[in-house]
Amino acid sequence: MLTETRRKGAALDKALLSKAWELMTTARAMSDLYEEKSQITQKYVHATSRGHEAVQLALGLQLRPQDFLSAYYRDDSILLGIGLQPYELMLQLLAKRDDPFSGGRTYYCHPSLRRDDMPKIPHQSSATGMQAIPTTGIALGVHYREMTGMDPVSKEENPVVVCSLGDGSVTEGEVAEAFQMAVLKQLPILYFIQDNEWDISANAKEIRAMDANEYAKGFPGMEVRSIDGTDFRQSFETVQEVLALIRKERRPFMIHAKVPLLGHHTSGVRREWYRHDLDEHAKRDPLPRFHSFLLSEGFTVKELDTIRDRSNVLVRADFEKAMKAEDPRPEDLYTYDYAPTPVTEEKGEREPSGKERTVMVDCALFAVQELMSKHPECLLYGQDVGGRLGGVFREAATLAQKFGDERVFNTPIQEAFIIGSTVGMSAAGLKPIVEVQFADYIWPGLNQLFTEVSRSYYLSNGKWPVSCIIRVPIGAYGSGGPYHSSSVESVLTNIRGIKIAYPSTGADLKGLMKAAYYDPNPVVILEHKGLYWSKIKGTEEARTIEPDEQYIVPFGKARIVQRAEPGKNSSLAIITYGMGVYWARNASRELADRVEILDLRTLAPLDEAAIYAAARKHGRVLVVTEEPVNNSFAQSIAGRISENCFESLDAPVQVIGSKDLPAIPLNSTLEAEMVPNTQKVAEAIDRLLRY
Repeated sequence: MLTETRRKGAALDKALLSKAWELMTTARAMSDLYEEKSQITQKYVHATSRGHEAVQLALGLQLRPQDFLSAYYRDDSILLGIGLQPYELMLQLLAKRDDPFSGGRTYYCHPSLRRDDMPKIPHQSSATGMQAIPTTGIALGVHYREMTGMDPVSKEENPVVVCSLGDGSVTEGEVAEAFQMAVLKQLPILYFIQDNEWDISANAKEIRAMDANEYAKGFPGMEVRSIDGTDFRQSFETVQEVLALIRKERRPFMIHAKVPLLGHHTSGVRREWYRHDLDEHAKRDPLPRFHSFLLSEGFTVKELDTIRDRSNVLVRADFEKAMKAEDPRPEDLYTYDYAPTPVTEEKGEREPSGKERTVMVDCALFAVQELMSKHPECLLYGQDVGGRLGGVFREAATLAQKFGDERVFNTPIQEAFIIGSTVGMSAAGLKPIVEVQFADYIWPGLNQLFTEVSRSYYLSNGKWPVSCIIRVPIGAYGSGGPYHSSSVESVLTNIRGIKIAYPSTGADLKGLMKAAYYDPNPVVILEHKGLYWSKIKGTEEARTIEPDEQYIVPFGKARIVQRAEPGKNSSLAIITYGMGVYWARNASRELADRVEILDLRTLAPLDEAAIYAAARKHGRVLVVTEEPVNNSFAQSIAGRISENCFESLDAPVQVIGSKDLPAIPLNSTLEAEMVPNTQKVAEAIDRLLRY
């Protein structure tokens, strides 16, 4: 009956009202039991929908399998409404091995679901408001598929994307980025706001100048409905109307529902510690209100009590069953760190005959062009990549003209949205290639990269890998100054769950771009802007013959740029990447037979086998980086070599990089003093060979 209701959009008949009462009493029985069993349930922090049940069920009962849902941490009534059982939710409450969402890895009511008969729920994090961007990314993906003809359009069966938010989270800046894109692109999304007037211990009057419905007025094109979320009938009918409009008209809406907070903020922040308004909120409890409404609709007290009793019995039985369920095993910790990639070996022709050398930036351009020609699910967006400019380095030149403004488009200045939206795009079955204009501007996007992008596959227990490419021009070149010259790889390599490429030639950039596309994991490609055009003396080898369309370079495989053999004189290995390859190459020209150069090509995964082989072969190692040395990725490589190759070393591992200062100055003399160069690397080579 429930599936039929979702398909047709039923009225409030007796069967539906009975179901709603059953689920509301089930949700209340769960929250009561969790409190009763607090010595057990408080082991892992949780929150419940107590006080929010009516409006949540009004939504959950009307979502369809083709829809997408982003729930937040007190939305267990929505989950019951879409068909999940108390037992399944309790497996997550108790962090059990068979928790259907995360396998015991994350908190109660942090769902991730991929079932054919229920709405799809990509990974949900704990960071309040952060779900707005990934979920809006889903809506952008749905919009793209419809605009490009990938999906049929039907006025009654079109999918709707729902983003559930607490009103307090709407003050987050990233929520504004999501709203901006939703109205700019007119996306089929419902922002479902539950306003209980509390943000942990801070009351609404302390922390916001307006409610979400008032805030939404600043985003023309988003229609708003404000309702009493304790009134099931009003909630159901409003949700029904809004969902039907979104399915038909494909535009964003907000439902702002006032609800009481009857439970604790979470089990770790208890209501009695800070609440002064519990009696007032209790007067707005949706459960007795719904009970009275049902009596007026012809139900008897006995009928309702029978349903409530049945709910209580089910909840207690499911809890006992969940208590006996198996805990995760230690070996379960290691599953789903990365989705398996089909790219495991180098393929294709790296240097086809009859071609001239091509600058690095064009190798990337041709790689993206080939991918977009072959794969309709591939699209490109970011700041200034559209038809007028094609990227500030012309790295996307001509793509908008060839593939249209729906596939290659500019975004607002929103690094968080650019990065975080890839989660939703991927969930919608697309493969986004996005660009952050300079590495210096990746910082606003790190929240999304760390919180949402990198953890989705692991915390969804393998259900929702994020398949995307994030292109980031990086490095010092041409007096770019303190906000266009930074190196950020040490920060990125500390974000587990992403892959990182840092090619030094056009051939490797093209091959790694192809590998990144076919890899189901999120990939960041760091592209040194000083190598794009080979305008710096000594970087001519960054120009390469453009590989053929089938060429692909697997991640985690370093390249020997210059090979040397140990002899009667001391020799050394240089471990480097990016611009460091050319400093090392130029600095060792007169010592090429004594200096081996290893270009890492990818920083995560890292080719440790090649690093250790080079260290053991030569006994002396110099690590060259453009970053400041202290606490850097390069220093961590040196530490690994010392730990794993100690008995083979003839000298301490050395690291050379930029000076340890807060930023790269604009003045060219100061930039040259700060950043490594050929001469500095040559001096380091000489010292190490003479050690």
